[in-house]
Amino acid sequence: MKADIELQRDVLDEILLEPSVFAPEIGVIVHKGIVTLTGSVNNLPAKYGAEKAALRVSGVKAVVNNIEVKLPTDNRRLDEDIAHVASKLLEWHVVLPKGLQVVVEDGWVTLTGKVQWQFQKNAAGDAIERLTGVKGVTNNITVKPHITPLAVKGKIEAALRRHKTLHSQEIQVKSEDGMVTLAGTVGSWTEKDAAEKAAWSVPGVTHVENKLLIQERK
Repeated sequence: MKADIELQRDVLDEILLEPSVFAPEIGVIVHKGIVTLTGSVNNLPAKYGAEKAALRVSGVKAVVNNIEVKLPTDNRRLDEDIAHVASKLLEWHVVLPKGLQVVVEDGWVTLTGKVQWQFQKNAAGDAIERLTGVKGVTNNITVKPHITPLAVKGKIEAALRRHKTLHSQEIQVKSEDGMVTLAGTVGSWTEKDAAEKAAWSVPGVTHVENKLLIQERK
């Protein structure tokens, strides 16, 4: 188990290696393995880049992202302009269905609508986060598959077994009406995230509750 001061140093070092982040404007506080990120960045991808960097560090149990997005004057846009560009971007996106809605308020974008797959919901959010002038994104798009296949639980367990970094025998899967719960232990946040992504990859999954505990292996 890493001491908090060691974990703080490791997180700062990892953020320094993240090319999308200007680290001098970011602070790191660690308490019992819980990392809080503070400070400011000049764009939204940098905020999430710092978060992902922190989650990559061994020993991190969770991350609280309190980084503020402070847009430079040149990067500020009217809400109407952001809404227009965002709507066109979603409309032209090759993996997204028609009919997704965009609401913008003070640079904060809210997305609604329905898709069949979680990767489509993620793709919509990722695309909007990279637009100039966007301070934040609330992704309220719902995943509504047209067909719920049989044996969702078995397909998820098979996907976990195929994953080279996971100890699938330590992960328990429960599934009911597209709602999946993952329980058990993994060795790192990266493994926890990989297990969740494996669950989302199965057709018919509409929600994943990730209760996996991180327990570093000796």
